[in-house]
Amino acid sequence: IFDECHRSQFGETHKRITKFFNAAQLFGFTGTPIFAENSFKTDLGKRTTKDLFGECLHKYVITDAIRDQNVLKFSIEYIGRYRQKGNTFIDIEVEDIDTKEILDSPARLEKIADHIIKYHDEKTHKREFSSIFAISGIDNLIKYYEIFKAKKEAGEHDLRIGAIFSYAPNQEIKATEDYISEEDYPMVAEKVSLYNEKHDREKLDDIISDYNGMYGTNYSTKDGKLYENYFKDISKRLKEREKSTFNDAKDRLDILLVVNMFLTGFDAKKVNTLYVDKNLRYHGIIQAFSRTNRIYDKKKSQGNILCFRNLKDKVDDAITLFSNKEAIEDIVIPPYEAILRKFSQAFSELLSVAPTVDSVNDLISEEDEMKFIKIFRELIRLINVLKSYVDFSWKDLPMSEQSFADYRSKYLDLYDKVKNDKSKEKSSILNDIDFEVELLHRDVINVAYIIKLIGKMKQDKKTDPDALKKFIYDKLAGEVELRSKRELIEKFIEENLPLIDDIDSIEDEFEKFWSEEKRLALKDICEQENLDQKQFAALIDAYIFNSQEPLRDDVFKCLDQRPSILQAREIGDRIIERMKGFIEVFVEGMVA
Repeated sequence: IFDECHRSQFGETHKRITKFFNAAQLFGFTGTPIFAENSFKTDLGKRTTKDLFGECLHKYVITDAIRDQNVLKFSIEYIGRYRQKGNTFIDIEVEDIDTKEILDSPARLEKIADHIIKYHDEKTHKREFSSIFAISGIDNLIKYYEIFKAKKEAGEHDLRIGAIFSYAPNQEIKATEDYISEEDYPMVAEKVSLYNEKHDREKLDDIISDYNGMYGTNYSTKDGKLYENYFKDISKRLKEREKSTFNDAKDRLDILLVVNMFLTGFDAKKVNTLYVDKNLRYHGIIQAFSRTNRIYDKKKSQGNILCFRNLKDKVDDAITLFSNKEAIEDIVIPPYEAILRKFSQAFSELLSVAPTVDSVNDLISEEDEMKFIKIFRELIRLINVLKSYVDFSWKDLPMSEQSFADYRSKYLDLYDKVKNDKSKEKSSILNDIDFEVELLHRDVINVAYIIKLIGKMKQDKKTDPDALKKFIYDKLAGEVELRSKRELIEKFIEENLPLIDDIDSIEDEFEKFWSEEKRLALKDICEQENLDQKQFAALIDAYIFNSQEPLRDDVFKCLDQRPSILQAREIGDRIIERMKGFIEVFVEGMVA
């Protein structure tokens, strides 16, 4: 049984296997078979998957996987190209770009690096996701790396960028730019280097040295095992971003520069963007693009592809080969203008239900509330997609950003109402609705941001304090992460802020206030639930550290007396919910 049977099955090893097992039944699995159209030369001439494995028994193509919600669609943007005019390079239409001199020019590479720096946060939801940058060859990868490094040292960005390629010890391996390596193991040459300053291996060691400095590791090319571990560490750093191990900012890898490695057979749910400055064809396109479309959460609504070369026809050919010509609309998200039209249509439906923000308060029946929730949820989804386009601007939409924020606040009011109203009968139609509030989370608006606004309210005499206070309260009402903290932050503004004379001490005073409120809240929970405070605090710390909900038995150990069997489930669930509420208010979102 061969997985990924489009890879490594056309050479000597496969011949030996089939010769030795002369009565074997072979089964092959692949999402991108080798057909006559995308076959390549071997020692035995051009071979296809059918030649090796016989007739296809069953097809489940990418359109089926998208339909079944096993993978995501792609959002593909073809970014402006360049031609020489005097000593500078100007944008041109996508078709006019075939000169290697232009493709490899430092001016073009720097312009692309600037574009990536500018839009990376939008593409990756403020670096919540990682990206891969597929580059035409080792020479250009090194150039790109040094451009990004110089711009970082100049303070133009703070992205965490790594790179990997397999070096050629004898520098005599033939280069084919649109080839994706079929080898699983990293110690394989990908392309002969023409780089004059240093040997590829020395350059790679410089890159690994920077990586070691970022992450406190000790990898190198001087030892095969150390290089293999470097490969594995990068793989793990991308694959396990959804886990707490590699989710901290200090452990995050934002962009990985590659030539061929990691473009096939590598799955990481928290990779959502692929930058492409490399010619790809057929199965190479589908394989590379598919690094971005693994299902993760609702925020990851599509795989983002930014092509800096004219791959449009090749992408269409690849989709046609591996599904059919009509499948392009099912695999690729519509263009920006089409999403705008969908948004305008949904906005019209919103106005028919709630023509003004305040009219949301007047919705009488749960059926009307359900209509509003569903329509606004669709607007949230569309905004999430629109923001992934580099052309996105609120000016293109029929509603302003402020209006969207006001409706969002009402939407969250309904969310709080459903979440907190324990008196609602279980038959309520709103009980099981998915509000998808994770799509509303924005890292920019956090507690640190609010504290800065509070300081400005105290310091800036030209700013109307009441207007700024209203602005702050609106932010508290409209941001998912801050709503649970709203009551306490408002208490600090109303009761503590007037007593603070030294503006520079506002942050310290807020921390004191927050620590005291946290202490009192923990004390209240423990007194009301008859919990040992020290043990319960330790349980909270363990929950924060490993993100795993405690077992009821661990909760019961904090109680003065173990509850009866009849009461155990109810009491255990209630205490765990109160624990989660405490963490939501006092822990989550407190560190920028």
